[in-house]
Amino acid sequence: MDGVSGSAYSDADRAHMARALALAERGLFTTTPNPRVGCVVVRDGNAIGEGWHVRAGEAHAEIAALADARAMGQELRGTTLYVTLSPCNTQGRTPPCVDAIIRAGIARVVAAMRDPGAAQADGLARLAAAGISVDVGLFEEEARELNRGFISRITRGLPWVRSKIAATLDGRTALANGDSRWITGAAARDDGHAWRARACAILTGVGTVLHDDPQLNVRAVATPRQPLKVIVDRHGEVPPGARVLEGGAALIVTAGPRNPAWPDGVDVLALPDPDGRVDLGAMMRELARRGINEVHVESGARLNGALLRAGLIDEVLVYLAGGLIGDPARGMFEFPEPLQALAGRTRLRWRAIDRIGEDLRIIARIEGGEEG
Repeated sequence: MDGVSGSAYSDADRAHMARALALAERGLFTTTPNPRVGCVVVRDGNAIGEGWHVRAGEAHAEIAALADARAMGQELRGTTLYVTLSPCNTQGRTPPCVDAIIRAGIARVVAAMRDPGAAQADGLARLAAAGISVDVGLFEEEARELNRGFISRITRGLPWVRSKIAATLDGRTALANGDSRWITGAAARDDGHAWRARACAILTGVGTVLHDDPQLNVRAVATPRQPLKVIVDRHGEVPPGARVLEGGAALIVTAGPRNPAWPDGVDVLALPDPDGRVDLGAMMRELARRGINEVHVESGARLNGALLRAGLIDEVLVYLAGGLIGDPARGMFEFPEPLQALAGRTRLRWRAIDRIGEDLRIIARIEGGEEG
């Protein structure tokens, strides 16, 4: 089933899968906790139906594409179905897509990647057993990039964690007095909201809440869903009137009892580690258990440093402004003790460097980390 090499796919195969990937991106802000999936049904080289998964509980991409073709009076038997993730084979909120594909008489299925869930493992085998030609791997890396969080949650039991930082060219995120508004320009700030929107949760620390009183929501881009707001607050110090607790779901993770002044609607989770701090690893595992695929971190250097030391950051998203602050000023990551040798530094793999308005946007992965 994986026997078709990249060079063996036709130009038409590539064009139709590229379209399926573009459709999958339409669910970037909405599908959580489900993966982002697009699908195209093709007859004689022409697309006759297409669809994407919009949100959990609604039709999967394959079902939407089949329905689209039928709505236009198209015959499905003998067609080719291009899908960015192998069709599901289990009964969840919706019936298995494999059953619908077999009933429709599809002749060939081209999947960009296999679904990482163990329960889906025999779905492609079922298609093949039904006489359907199955090819897997066309634009696999692009499909994986769309669903880093989903893959991470399913395979590692952890969300994909991205730390967003705005800094000057000399790596400073704020003045010594904490002033940081605004290091980057409007375009970079708006772009940061788009990254917030695709995340399932936005994470910060109590220090940021006390100093900046952020809303921690998505404002600069249109989205039908606000991410969960998660605050690491060891001693329960978040003020009950903090803006982060207004509008949208919020979770405060503490190392002790609930602050009785907090509103009833605020979810509180006590996860102390042996040292009386918040157990960050346990927090991430719990977020994954709750269906959180991607966590977008916007915090100060202390929490950033703690997450990095715990091996819980997968990716950094840095907006670098064309300015210099110098010392004393705040940095990106705070460690309790300085490194004594360069061999102990965290190495990064560059993913992309782009100009966003007047600033640079750098995306880098932690070297040796999980690629999903």
